[in-house]
Amino acid sequence: MKLPVLSRLGDTLTSRRGARRWLALSLLVIVLLLGALSGIDAPPRASGAPVEGSDSARVAQLLRENTTEHRTTALLVASGDDAQQLDPFQVERFTAQSRDYAQALGLSSGSVIRSEDRAAVMVPLSWDTVSEMDDRQTLTDLRSSIAAHPIDGVQQQVTGSTAFAVDITGAFAGADFTLLAVTVAIVAILLIVTYRSPILWLLPLLVVGLADGLAGRVANLLGTSLGLHFDAGVLSVLVFGAGTNYALLLISRYRDELRRQKDHRAALRTAWVASFEAIATSNLTVVLALLTLGLAVMDDTRGLGVVCAAGLLIAALLVLFLLPPVLALAGRKAFWPLEPRPGVAPAPTNVFGRAAHAAMRKPALNVATLMVLLLVLAGGLAGTRMGLDQTQQFRTQTESASAMQQLVAHFPAGEAQPITVLSDGKDTTALRETFAGLADVARVAEPSTLTSTWQQFSVITHADPGSQQAQALIKELRDQAAVHSDATVLVGGQIAEQYDNHQGHLRDLLLIAPLIAAICLLMLGWLTRSWRTAVALGFVNLLSAAAALGVGSVVSSLLFQINALDIQVPLLAFVFLVALGVDYTIFLTQRVRQDLLELPLHAAVPRAASRTGTVITSAGMVLAGVFAALATLPLTVLGQLGVIVGLGVLVDTFLVRTLLLPALFALLSSGRHPLFGDQPSTSTQPAHPAATESEIHA
Repeated sequence: MKLPVLSRLGDTLTSRRGARRWLALSLLVIVLLLGALSGIDAPPRASGAPVEGSDSARVAQLLRENTTEHRTTALLVASGDDAQQLDPFQVERFTAQSRDYAQALGLSSGSVIRSEDRAAVMVPLSWDTVSEMDDRQTLTDLRSSIAAHPIDGVQQQVTGSTAFAVDITGAFAGADFTLLAVTVAIVAILLIVTYRSPILWLLPLLVVGLADGLAGRVANLLGTSLGLHFDAGVLSVLVFGAGTNYALLLISRYRDELRRQKDHRAALRTAWVASFEAIATSNLTVVLALLTLGLAVMDDTRGLGVVCAAGLLIAALLVLFLLPPVLALAGRKAFWPLEPRPGVAPAPTNVFGRAAHAAMRKPALNVATLMVLLLVLAGGLAGTRMGLDQTQQFRTQTESASAMQQLVAHFPAGEAQPITVLSDGKDTTALRETFAGLADVARVAEPSTLTSTWQQFSVITHADPGSQQAQALIKELRDQAAVHSDATVLVGGQIAEQYDNHQGHLRDLLLIAPLIAAICLLMLGWLTRSWRTAVALGFVNLLSAAAALGVGSVVSSLLFQINALDIQVPLLAFVFLVALGVDYTIFLTQRVRQDLLELPLHAAVPRAASRTGTVITSAGMVLAGVFAALATLPLTVLGQLGVIVGLGVLVDTFLVRTLLLPALFALLSSGRHPLFGDQPSTSTQPAHPAATESEIHA
């Protein structure tokens, strides 16, 4: 979009009549959309179905197609308080009550199995599967019946895949509202501290709040029509965080212009035109990065990327086209009591300008030192395991996880979740003998005929079904089958589904991370008009993301007492760290380009750092704060994501933008090539620029 077009659009947004029209039209469109989309319910959270096309998915499909009865099974586990042995009376009463539960709820009860240490008993309860919703209701009714019939000294708990699903839903009951309230409170407090005005903080907060409401409705529409699953809490965090960042950038530039111009509308128009490129570039970078998640094989990752891209696009549109009319109508008094006026200039430099000036004195040394520091922080990933056990998914204890722990502690671990093997060979004797000889295999069951083609048998493992050891066994079984059998062998079951999910997330990371890096490089190239500068900035951005993952993984392990990252975290954290982190690089780089029209680089960079320092720091604090709010949610993956992205934003704000980028700019401009493609050659500038105080204050 050419500058004259932006100027004319800025005129209509900020003029007396135009501002009223834009405000009225924008609010009308928003109200109509909110009304039209209000009847669309949010799609359910991801169901945890097997990865499409995987062996475990093929096994599940074959079992569905060739089994007349489709049943859901839950395991009722009873254990003694304080790990005490159960006496015969307790076992007898539990056995009788489990039959009563089954009869009252129309369930089938299996045989009661007592552990060898006599500290626990379990019984499988199953029922005909009607729908996922009905299965969850049956599970809820079962737990209600158990709660109504306690046994002294006995803890009765239910576990299984449906129990875990019910516990996830229960854990999120009211959590989205809590997250939204915490997010709004954090943004409001930081805006009040930033603006020191009882009025101004409300304006961007209301605009971003409208963006969040509209983004949520659009996300429901996309989720329902495209069959997407997503986490509404993450969407709100992104909209509030990024939307507030855009608003801070625009209002900061507006305040600068109010100190130069008497007419607040002219000042707002100038600020809007000057900020448009930075806001549009940063938003487009994040939106394109999020859209690459649409290539993911994992359903929850794919849905989150698409709806968050739509949400951030809405946030940028409202900040660019609704906030300016609001500011134009509010006028200079919105900044009361610290109204910026011509002649009341800000301090010529501040701590950010002085830090940039110091970093530029010895650019090569400072760049090398800071990059080594980032590499050291990234080293925190070295001892981090990827993937959580099933019982580690919740930050707070749940019944399904607790019952699974009791099963693992008192029964052969794999009995609760046997591995299902299908083979299209007629004789599976040699294959079963091979499997039985593996270290982590407890026993191999006799085969049965599933169809005229497929034979079915189970493999029981010694390992905890949710552990990395059990998932490693899945790979070993598949590798052994490929070597020792000419038949087609499919390894499935819940443990195999977890392994395939792990591999799916890894595949998504290896595919999507390079695409996101390429998108950021292209956008930086377009902004700087210099591939040399763009490659350097892109490398710094990636190194900053790696440092955030490293230090964030260490802090997460200390906070959550888990020395592992959920397999979803690396990709999602990479997307947010790289795509959102590049925002601050774009904000500073664009301001340096503009100041280079008036000053040499050794004076332009400190001045740009002074002018953008406060707003970028405020934006970084807001973004870090709203991501930290994810720690209020019960899932470990969201808590880890919030900690890593929050710390990463702070590293990017205070270390990369304040020190590393100014030193890098000085280093890149010390040769014959200009820093930006549309900048005259800097060969006449000193190799190690050191601005004088008068040049910095210009």
